[in-house]
Amino acid sequence: MVAIIDYDAGNIKSVEKALLSLGEEAVVTRERERILSADRIILPGVGSFGEAMNKIRAYELEEVIKEAIADKIPFLGICLGLQLLFQRSEESEGISGLGILEGEIVKIPPKEGLKVPQIGWNSLNYPNKGRLFEGIAENSYVYFVHSYYLKASKESIVTATAEYSRQLHVAVEKDNVFACQFHPEKSSDIGLRILNNFIHIQKEGK
Repeated sequence: MVAIIDYDAGNIKSVEKALLSLGEEAVVTRERERILSADRIILPGVGSFGEAMNKIRAYELEEVIKEAIADKIPFLGICLGLQLLFQRSEESEGISGLGILEGEIVKIPPKEGLKVPQIGWNSLNYPNKGRLFEGIAENSYVYFVHSYYLKASKESIVTATAEYSRQLHVAVEKDNVFACQFHPEKSSDIGLRILNNFIHIQKEGK
């Protein structure tokens, strides 16, 4: 069973629908015990970094998330869910992220001919190909909607990059924690394969 963490963020239903299409049991929940008993956990979301962190804390989900990750449950952040795993964001000065991974979220710099936010398809490069991308060729296209991007402190955790104004860190993997800036649930067959790879990652010790 996959627990999709519900903190009133957008895009949760489309993630649930994609998992169901893969034949996976998915539960949208903010209940501690249901999250911690899941085989895998997804933190999706679109919207403001600061508002999202305030809701996560209001629903007392921060410690649940950290407990689940410490328990080695495979964990996937999607879009805003990736950003929240890091320490801070230029979008919401003074509001700390979950701090599970080291790095910051910064505004995509302007460049002639490119619009911000980036909305649409972009191709992936693999500096360190991770488990999410097993069987998926480099330069495959996925769907993005974002104005801010990740600058990871350690490039060793970056499993995919994309070019848009500059090189963006768009997917990471560290132990049982995975995250992607793009939307696999909106990325056609490639996205479904990425989600399928995630739901077949086993908890350590199993």
